[in-house]
Amino acid sequence: MDHRYAILVDGGFFTRKLYKKLGNKRPDVKDVVAEIERIRFSPLLADYELLRTYYYDAYPATGKVTNPISKEVINLVDTPVFSKNKSFLQRLELQPEISLRAGELSPRGFKLGHWVLNDETLPERPLTKDDFVFDIEQKGVDLRIGLDIARLSLRQLVRTIVVVTGDSDFIPAFKFARREGVRVLLAHMGHGVKRELKAHTDGFIE
Repeated sequence: MDHRYAILVDGGFFTRKLYKKLGNKRPDVKDVVAEIERIRFSPLLADYELLRTYYYDAYPATGKVTNPISKEVINLVDTPVFSKNKSFLQRLELQPEISLRAGELSPRGFKLGHWVLNDETLPERPLTKDDFVFDIEQKGVDLRIGLDIARLSLRQLVRTIVVVTGDSDFIPAFKFARREGVRVLLAHMGHGVKRELKAHTDGFIE
């Protein structure tokens, strides 16, 4: 078998790191594709054939939530964030050699913003509607990454898997792939990597 590899991108992690790399600019599809191309040209992947890039994220949440202070009912489908995120994923899905693996976002209502918890004036003032942010739960993304690592390894579809993440929760999946004879490379984008994750990785792409 020719030496083929796959790139598995943890979309939430990827866009956060890319946002900082771009000087706090929201990444567009062109930025994402360019960064994936940079990873592809790593010396660790020289002369290897790319099977596919798998991009894992979740379509924006739908449904209605009620602000606990103002009692305003917000339909998430009508928000600018919904439109931008859905359009981004739909355009990314049409890129050559990229396969979107979409999980789900489930609204749980509102929660206090992180800045409120550090506000020294909070005991002296009433809460306002602007102190709250959407509480959204992501489901199924990490599971899909782990399942695809196992599938690619067991079916011997690739000999190398590049995972773009900094999440130590993938250690069991990394260990499984390596036991199946697959090389696992970590593209951490400058993120601090725990020793336990390093121990089950065969190389690093900055």
